[in-house]
Amino acid sequence: MFTTRSKLLAVSIASVTAMYSMPSLAQEDSIEEVVSIGTRADGRSVTQSVAPIDVIGVEELTSRGDSDMSNILRQAIPSYNVNDQPISDAATVVRPANLRGLAPDQTLVMVNGKRRHRAAVIAFLGGGLSDGAQGADISVIPASALKQVEVLRDGAAAQYGSDAIAGVINFVLRDDAEGGSAEVKLGSTYEGDGNFYTVAVNNGFALGSQGFANLTFEYGAKDPTSRSVQRSDAAGLIAGGNTDVANPAQVWGQPETRGDLKVFLNTGIDIGDGDEVYAFGNYARRTVEGGFFFRNPTNRGGIYSNDGGATDLIGDISGNYDASNPGASVCAGLTHQQAQSVADCFSFTEMFPGGFTPSFGADVVDLAGVMGFRGEVFDGINYDVSYGAGYNEAAFFISNTVNPSLGPNTPTSFQPGTYIQLENNFNVDLSKAIGAFNVAGGFEWREESFEAKIGDIPSWENGPLTEQGFGIGSNGFQGFGPQVAGEWSRENVALYTDVEWTPTDALLLGAALRWEDYDSFGSTTNWKLSARYDFTENFALRATASTGFRAPTPGQANVVNTTTASVSDGMGGQMLVDQGTIAPTTAMLINSDAEVLQPEESENLSVGIVANFGDLDMTLDVYSIDVTGRIALTDTVPVSAADRQILIANGVPGAEGLAEYRFFANDFDTETRGLDFVATYGLFDTAELSLVYNYNKTEVVGGSLGAGRIRQLEENLPEHRANLSYRQDLSDSVYVMARANYYSSIWEAHLDDPTLPIDIDSAITFDAEIGYTMMDNLSVIAGVSNLTDEAYDNPWADIVGAQYAVTSPYGFQGGSYYVRMRYEF
Repeated sequence: MFTTRSKLLAVSIASVTAMYSMPSLAQEDSIEEVVSIGTRADGRSVTQSVAPIDVIGVEELTSRGDSDMSNILRQAIPSYNVNDQPISDAATVVRPANLRGLAPDQTLVMVNGKRRHRAAVIAFLGGGLSDGAQGADISVIPASALKQVEVLRDGAAAQYGSDAIAGVINFVLRDDAEGGSAEVKLGSTYEGDGNFYTVAVNNGFALGSQGFANLTFEYGAKDPTSRSVQRSDAAGLIAGGNTDVANPAQVWGQPETRGDLKVFLNTGIDIGDGDEVYAFGNYARRTVEGGFFFRNPTNRGGIYSNDGGATDLIGDISGNYDASNPGASVCAGLTHQQAQSVADCFSFTEMFPGGFTPSFGADVVDLAGVMGFRGEVFDGINYDVSYGAGYNEAAFFISNTVNPSLGPNTPTSFQPGTYIQLENNFNVDLSKAIGAFNVAGGFEWREESFEAKIGDIPSWENGPLTEQGFGIGSNGFQGFGPQVAGEWSRENVALYTDVEWTPTDALLLGAALRWEDYDSFGSTTNWKLSARYDFTENFALRATASTGFRAPTPGQANVVNTTTASVSDGMGGQMLVDQGTIAPTTAMLINSDAEVLQPEESENLSVGIVANFGDLDMTLDVYSIDVTGRIALTDTVPVSAADRQILIANGVPGAEGLAEYRFFANDFDTETRGLDFVATYGLFDTAELSLVYNYNKTEVVGGSLGAGRIRQLEENLPEHRANLSYRQDLSDSVYVMARANYYSSIWEAHLDDPTLPIDIDSAITFDAEIGYTMMDNLSVIAGVSNLTDEAYDNPWADIVGAQYAVTSPYGFQGGSYYVRMRYEF
C-alpha cells in the first residue's frame, strides 16, 4: 500500500530545528521531521538545517481555538504578526500579515513546494506597515488538510525568486492513502458575540495499489463582534434631538464571515521505476462583510455639506439648475429641514436623517491546481516538471450608502466591481548527487495578470447633481468605471543553479545563483551563500548571506481606487474625505517624485547555532535584512486645483471630489535587525516545555515618508515576542496544555493619524487547553484563548467609537473559548 510519497519534492528537502508539533509525547522521540524547503539536496535529518526553519505539526495546527490560518501562525511563530482589520477597506476581506516586520508580499507562500498565487485584494488601508501590499490569501488553507507548515526564516530569492525577502512559508498537504478524521469546532468570545463553528472532514483513499488521494472538506462561519462606544459627534446629535442616529453609530469589530468553504485535494501515483505523477489543488469561497465610518448628517462632504456644516448641501432637482448662476436656484441657501418642504429641492436627510454607516465586503473565490511528474532519469538525475495555475477573485459589494450625484434616484446597495488575480507557472527542476556535491538547476516561466472588472453603473455613474457639488459613485468605495476597468499582465523567465558541497562530515557549503528576466522592467540576478559546521554531534554553527528582490505586481503598477478615509480636521477632530490611489504613470503628470516602479532589492545575513544538551534542544539565530526601494503607497498628497484638472482630463474617476491622492512608489529603504531563539525541553516521558522568542527592529533609513508613517513602520509591531508552552500527558487519555504569550509595547497612530497616538503597554496573554480521549478514536478538547481577557483601552475612543486600540498585537476582541470534538477513522 502506497501511504506516503517516496520523494516529498525534487525541488527541495531540508531539515528543521524548531519542533513546534505536539504529537503524543511518548511517541515524540521516534519522529524525525523532514521538510521541503531550504535546499535541493536529498532529505537531511532534523538537526542538519543550514538555515532556520520552523515546523508546525498537525497537532499544533488543529489544537488552536481559531480556524483562520493567519491567526494560527500568529500564535505559533513569534516573528509572524497579523491584526484584525476593522474598517480597513479591502484589507478587511484579506488581512495583511507580516513576517519579521516586513510587508505581506515580501514573504513567499508555497503549497507542496510550489509557488502560491497572490490574492486579488490590495491593502489600500494597511495600517501604514502594509499599505499597498498584495500578498497571498492563506486563510483559504484549512488546517485539517495539512501534514505540517514549514517556515523558512531566511532570504531565499536566489532559490525561489521574487517575494522571498523575509522568508518562505510552505504548506505541506496530507498524503495519507487511508483513514481520516471528522471534526466539529464551536466557540465564542467572552462578550458572547463572534460565535463561530467549523466542520471539517479529511479522508485518504488508495488510487490503485501505488497511489493516494487525500481530500479535505471544511465549512464554517463566524459572527461579527462589536467593541464599540458611541462616537462623540453621534452622541451630540442624539442629545440635540436627532432620534434617528444609531447607537453605536459605527461598529468596530471583526467582520462577519459567511459560507466559508474550503476544499483541498492532494494526489500522487507511483508509475514505476521511481517515477511519480502528482496533482493537487483547491477550491474556496467565502463572503466577508464589515462596516465603514459613520456619515454625519450635518457635515459629510459631498452628501450633507461641503464646508464642514456651515451651510447645508441641497440638490436642485427641477431640471433647470444653472451652474453658472447657482444663486438663482430655488434651493439656494435652504437648510435640510426647509428643503424637505420644497418639491424641487432634495436633501439626503430625507433618506438618512440620522446619517448612515455603509456596510462593505466581498465574495471571495479562490482556485488553484498543480500537476507534475517527478522521478529519476539518466542514472541518478532527479527531475520535477510541473505546471500550476492560481485564481483569486474578490467581488466587492457595499450597502446602506448612496451615489450622491444621483440624488433621490440613488440606490442604496451597489456592486462596485471585481478584482481578479490569475497566475500561471511552469517549472523544470533537476538535481544530482555527484560524490560530495549535490548539483541542481532549473527553469521557470511565470505569467501574472491583474484585472479590475467594471462595477454596476450606479456605483460609478456621474449623476445630474455632480455639478452642484455632490459626490460621484458609491460613497465609501467608488465603483470601477470604464476608465478604471482593465487587465494588465506580465511574464518572466528564470534560470537557476544551486550547489552544495560536503567536503567533510562536519562541513556543509552551499551556493545558489538565480537570473530572472521580466518583460516589464528587465532582468535581475541574485545569489546566496550558506555554510554549516558541526563541531560535535551536539553543537553546530550555521550562516547564510544572500541578495533578493521583489517585483512590483501588475496590480500595484496599474490599479486606480477611490476610498473614504478618516483624517484630522486640524482642530482636534476627524473628518471623512475621498482618498484616491492613482497609477504611478498618472502620478508622474502631477508629481515630480513619481516614477515607473522598479523591483525592491534586499541583502540578508544570518548567523546561528544549533545545540543539543540531552533533553534540551536549542537554536539561536541573529539576522539582518536591508531592503532598498520598498514598494508601498506614498503618504497622501493634497489635490490642488491644477492637479484636479489634470486628473479629470486624464479620466481619473471621482477626481472632482478627491481631497487627497497617493500612488505606488519605490518610496523608502529599511534596515531590520533581529534574533530568533527556540528551545524545547523534555520533562520525563510525558511533558514538554518549549520557549520561542523573537526580537525584531526595523528602522527607516531613507525615503520621503512623513514622521508619522516612519514611526508606524518602526514601532507598530512589538520588538519582543515570546511564547512559553507547557504540555503534560496526565494519562493515556488526558492531556493539558498551557501557554503564555508575551508582547512588548508598541505605538499606534489611531486612524493612521499621528496626532492621535496610543502607547500600548507590553502584555502577557494566556491560553489553556485540556483534551480527553473518550474512546480509541474519539476525543474532546476544550480551550481558552486570552484567558485574562486582555485588550488595551483606547484613549481616543469617543472620536470614532473604537473602544480598544485596534492594532494591538494581541487583538482587541478579548478572551474567547472553544470546544472541539474529533473522530479519527
